[in-house]
Amino acid sequence: MKRYKKIISTILGLTMAFALTACGGSSETKTTTTEPAAETKTETKQETTEKVEETDAIHISYAYWGTPDEAASVQEVADKYHEENPGVIVDIVCIPNEEYVTKLNTMAAAGELPDCGIMNEAGVLDFGSKGLLADISDMYAGADAAPLDSITFKADGKPVAYSAANEILVLYYNKDLFDAAGVPYPSATEAMTWDEFVDTAKKLTLDVNGKNASEAGFDPENIVQYGCTVDNWTWQLEVWALSNGGRWFSEDGKSCTINSPEVAESIQKVADLMNVEHVMPYRAGLTDDGVQSTICAGNIAMSTGGAWNIGTCLNGVDFNYGVARLPMMKNSVTICTGGPQVVFSQSKHPEEAMEFIKWYMKEENSWDSLIATGIWMPILEKYYTDEALTNSWIDNENFPEHDECVGALVNYAMDNAKSTCWYYTPHTNEFIELLRSILGDVWTGDKTAESVLQDNYDALNAVFLGE
Repeated sequence: MKRYKKIISTILGLTMAFALTACGGSSETKTTTTEPAAETKTETKQETTEKVEETDAIHISYAYWGTPDEAASVQEVADKYHEENPGVIVDIVCIPNEEYVTKLNTMAAAGELPDCGIMNEAGVLDFGSKGLLADISDMYAGADAAPLDSITFKADGKPVAYSAANEILVLYYNKDLFDAAGVPYPSATEAMTWDEFVDTAKKLTLDVNGKNASEAGFDPENIVQYGCTVDNWTWQLEVWALSNGGRWFSEDGKSCTINSPEVAESIQKVADLMNVEHVMPYRAGLTDDGVQSTICAGNIAMSTGGAWNIGTCLNGVDFNYGVARLPMMKNSVTICTGGPQVVFSQSKHPEEAMEFIKWYMKEENSWDSLIATGIWMPILEKYYTDEALTNSWIDNENFPEHDECVGALVNYAMDNAKSTCWYYTPHTNEFIELLRSILGDVWTGDKTAESVLQDNYDALNAVFLGE
C-alpha cells in the first residue's frame, strides 16, 4: 500500500494534539501571613495526591514505528488519553521502521511484546497464526456500530485486528479528456464490463496524428495520450481475480488457488491492455505510484487507484476529475485495505489495551486531517448507512461530486468490497513479493500469465504454506 501509512500515527498524533494548560506554581517569595502558608500546604497535598494517582495508574505500552521526533507526536496522543482516562498511562515504544517486525519477533520470543501497537496489514495474520494477537471479538460489544466486516482481520474466524481506516480501489477519470473526445463518463453506480472499458479506453487513446485506437491507421508506436492505466502494483491485482470469478486463495485461507484459469486470465487481461490493445503505457509493476504517475500527468484518461488518492495526489490538481466503480470482468468487485492497530496476546492488561486502541481509532480523532481530506474512509458501518453521517465526510471541497462519492465510495464499499487476502490468511507479504518478481515477463509480453503461474506455482505455494 501507499507510503504515507508509515507516518499515519504521526499525522493522527498531530491531529489530536492539544493545548496544555500551564499549572500555576508556588511563589518563590517567602511570606509570613498564615493565609499564603495555608495555600502552600494545600498545593502540597494536591501534588501528593497526584503522585499517588500516577503510582496507582495502570501502564500499558504502545509500539510504533518511526523516529523519536515522530514518537513525540504520538506521545501527545497518549497523554491526551491519560487526561481523559486518569487510571491508564500509555508508554510509547518507538522502533525504527526498518527494524520493526524483527524487533517485535525478538520481543515475542522473549515474552516481552508490548501491550498494543501498529502493524503493517500483510504482517497481521503472521502474528495471528502464531497466537501473538489477542482475540478482540468483544471490542465493540454494546457499541452503536462496529467496523465493516471487510476490514476485520480474522484468525480462525475470530477478529484479531481492525483497520484504523478503510481504503477501497476505484476508477478515476479525467473529465476534460472525456469531454474533448465526446465520450460519456464512467458510472459511479454501475460498473462497466471489461469489454466496455477497453472500448472506452480505445476511444481515448490518441496517436501523434490524432487518431484513436479504434480507428483505421492508428499508430501504436507513437501514442501521445493513453486511455487508461490499470495499476499492476501487485497486491491490487487480486481484485481482478475476484472480478473474474477466481481467487488467489480459498475463501477459508487454507489453500493457494492462484494457478486457476480464472486468475491467469485476469492478469493476462491487464497485460493485454499494454501489449495487445495499446491503450495503457508500460508499467513494470514495481512502483506504488499508479495515480500520481498516470492520470495526474494529464495524458491518461482513466486510472485505477486507492480512495486515499483523493486526499493525496489528486488534492489540488488542475483538471476536472471524477470517481467511478472499477470495470468488471465477470463480477463487480472492489477490495479494501487499511493499516491496523493490534493488541498483543502477551499483554498483562488486554482490556485496557483494547480500550486504548478503540479510542485511538475513533473517526473524530482523525477527522480534519485524514477523513475530511479524503485520505481515509471511516471504519464504522454507520458512516455508510446513516445519510447524515455519510454526508458529513463526503460533502466538502476535497471530494468529487456528491452523487459520485455516494455511488463509487459509500455504496461501493458497503455492497461490493471484499477483504484483501491479508485479512484472512498469513504469509501474504512474502507471497506478494514473490508474485511481483515473476510477473515481469508478463508485463513485457515475453510470457503468458498462465505459463508463469503454472511454472512458479510450487514456489508460490511453499511461501503460502510458510515453508
